[in-house]
Amino acid sequence: MHQVYQTSQPQKKNAIPVVSIIIPVYNEQDSVLPLLRELLAVGEGLNVPYEIVFVDDGSKDNTVAVLKQYIPEFPGTLKVVELRRNYGQTAAMAAGFSEAQGKVFVTLDGDLQNDPQDIPLLIHHLLDTECDMVVGWRQNRQDAVISRKIPSYIANRIIGKLTGVKFRDYGCSLKAYRRELAQEMPLYGELHRFIPVLASMEGARIEQVPVNHRARIYGQSKYNLSRTFKVILDLMMLLFLKRFFTRPLHMFGRVGMLASFMGLVILSGLVIEKLVFHANIGDRPLLMLGVLLLFTGIQFISTGLLAELQIRTYFESQQKPPYKIRHVHQ
Repeated sequence: MHQVYQTSQPQKKNAIPVVSIIIPVYNEQDSVLPLLRELLAVGEGLNVPYEIVFVDDGSKDNTVAVLKQYIPEFPGTLKVVELRRNYGQTAAMAAGFSEAQGKVFVTLDGDLQNDPQDIPLLIHHLLDTECDMVVGWRQNRQDAVISRKIPSYIANRIIGKLTGVKFRDYGCSLKAYRRELAQEMPLYGELHRFIPVLASMEGARIEQVPVNHRARIYGQSKYNLSRTFKVILDLMMLLFLKRFFTRPLHMFGRVGMLASFMGLVILSGLVIEKLVFHANIGDRPLLMLGVLLLFTGIQFISTGLLAELQIRTYFESQQKPPYKIRHVHQ
């Protein structure tokens, strides 16, 4: 085993980390060792206890084996969380947040494209301001124009427009969080792309800072255009949660009332034709449309009422208040 990095003043084994650097990895056996070297050098420059948490998302190569051999050399600093199978980057980040012990969390990709030298910049910006999260904005992206840059630009504009949370780069994994915020965010599905939106839903103060970006040296990108449909579906779900999570009847009720009103107008018109003009309405397509709209409206309103009961159960059973307190000034 080759020596990775010799620290001049090694951390104490039982030191409680102040900073947790979390890296989800999947089939990155060639990248993790160079990345570990850089992270150790950056960590020593922080002058506070830190930990490096690699979360292996079910890699099929030797990623875990490469990392595990260095755990004895850096006890209390290097931690490897091995998931049972490939759950996706969102689940891997959630696992890292759960296992990390620091007061400040920093996340980055394991492919060496994020520059670890930017970590102190994000941490200092987080601690020197009152923000709860700092998002990296990749400068001079070293990615393919057609398959990465253009789709990313379009996605950033759409997400910012629809959610009202406007950032130039949603896809940058290099971020810094206060611990309480990171552990409060519900992460599942493919929601790691929408972490700034999730944070804003928790009332977080978020800022963005420019960071470096490097070309991929090893392995292949896990991103492809087939994920676009997943992103669209997750965005639809997120828009619903952002606007109607605590009041679902307001959404379902609006659609239901509109459909019911249109159905009643159509049916009322047909009834008038039948009674006044003695018209034959039994074979009229409008009759079927009116009945369909009326019952569709009733269905939507009923769904909204059931959703309201579910929300009440969610908050009351877990004793969760529908608000977040930032400070209590006395």
